[in-house]
Amino acid sequence: MNILFFSRLFYPHIGGVEKHVLEVSRILIKRGHRVIIVTEQSSPKSRLNEVIDEIEIFRIPKLKDGKLKKFKIWKWLWNNYSVIKNADIVHCHDVFFWYLPFKFLYLTKKVFTTFHGYKNYPLKSKDILMHKIAEKLSAGNICIGHFMKKWYSAKPTYISYGGVELIKNDELRINNDKSAVFIGRLDEQTGILTYTKAVEIMRKKIPSFEFLAIGDGKLKDQISSDIKVLKAQNNASRHFQNYNFAFVSRYLSILEALAVKRLVFAVYDNPLKEDYLRMTPFSKYIVICNSSSDLVSKISFYLENMKQKEKMVNDAYNWVENQTWEEMANTYLRLWKLS
Repeated sequence: MNILFFSRLFYPHIGGVEKHVLEVSRILIKRGHRVIIVTEQSSPKSRLNEVIDEIEIFRIPKLKDGKLKKFKIWKWLWNNYSVIKNADIVHCHDVFFWYLPFKFLYLTKKVFTTFHGYKNYPLKSKDILMHKIAEKLSAGNICIGHFMKKWYSAKPTYISYGGVELIKNDELRINNDKSAVFIGRLDEQTGILTYTKAVEIMRKKIPSFEFLAIGDGKLKDQISSDIKVLKAQNNASRHFQNYNFAFVSRYLSILEALAVKRLVFAVYDNPLKEDYLRMTPFSKYIVICNSSSDLVSKISFYLENMKQKEKMVNDAYNWVENQTWEEMANTYLRLWKLS
């Protein structure tokens, strides 16, 4: 089967959607399918056409944001219409509008959508409208998160939270109990400033409390110089193994932390993000906080009650061990067969 994925950005660009598409594509290729990715050029140095792990990648030359951008994308697709024409399955990762005019040119071609997270809070009416248009014109969809049923009035064919690669138990030892790591974008959605403020408070109680932040983003300059920050990197999840606690609030990073038996502290600052975290099957296995002081209080509790912490991480591991990328690929295949 020839599968065409549309994704705004793709590997080696770093991000949750990028990793999701990469891992699913790798498995589909192992199972004998052909996968083509159409994506945007993330930097002028990115190759426009290349093959990575047998995944065929076509990058739309880097474009400036603005009202004309979508027309330039449509023009590129028109000039390269064969990638659509030859596809058995077209699957959009959020960017359904890329395919919108071609939906009416290829009326019988199967098109599907995966909705990954949300852009901003409060939600914009145009984003909700685009979500509904994509849902109506798709033969089926995957929603990453149950919260979409409430906030977008979505009707998912499947609900998922992504996938993980499990680590062997003998590699899960912790060097320092009084430690935590943050992995993600340095922006409002990930709660980075809530985490770093909590670390500053913790260090007044425990000066040796170790903390590392990994990521890039607009809030980098607002982080104290006392906080160690590394640039975003592929396979950043390996750092979870070196710290006791995981400070993460996005699904993929949460699953990756649970897969190495790390207790997750997830923060929220608006009702959408609270639902994003609480309306999940793993909410009972993570610690959800709404402020730095709340976070500090709960960190202190679990440092003093290690047995409760161990029970949570073991229960979480029992759940997450079934959330593999193989199972995620199975969900895609089931979705496509439903149409």
